[in-house]
Amino acid sequence: MNWLLVVAGAAVGAPVRYLVDRAVQARHDSVFPWGTFTVNAVGSLVLGAVAAAASGQAQLLLGTGFCGALTTYSTFSYESLRLAERGWSGLAVANAVGSLAVGLGAAFAGLRLGEGLFGG
Repeated sequence: MNWLLVVAGAAVGAPVRYLVDRAVQARHDSVFPWGTFTVNAVGSLVLGAVAAAASGQAQLLLGTGFCGALTTYSTFSYESLRLAERGWSGLAVANAVGSLAVGLGAAFAGLRLGEGLFGG
C-alpha cells in the first residue's frame, strides 16, 4: 500500500515540475536554467516542511512521492554540465553553488516553518 502513496504523489509532482519549469523559463530570456532552479528550491522548502510536520504515510505521499518527482538532481546536473560545455562556466558554477545554497536554505526554512506551524 505504501508504494501507491509514492506513486500518487509522484503523479502530481512530475506534471507540476514540468509546468512550473516551463512557466518560469518562458519568463526569462536567459540560458540560465531558472525553471529547474525554482522547482528544486520550492521542493526543498516543501520537503523541509513535510519532514517537520508529517510522518508515516503523509511523508511517503508528499515527501517521497510529490517532492521526489518535483525536484530533479539529474536535470540540474545536466544543465550545469551543458552550460560549462557551451562556454558559460561562470553560469555553470553559479547554478551549482546557487542551487546547493538555495536548496539547503530552503530546506532549513521549510523545516522551521513546519515546526512553527505544526509544532514538529
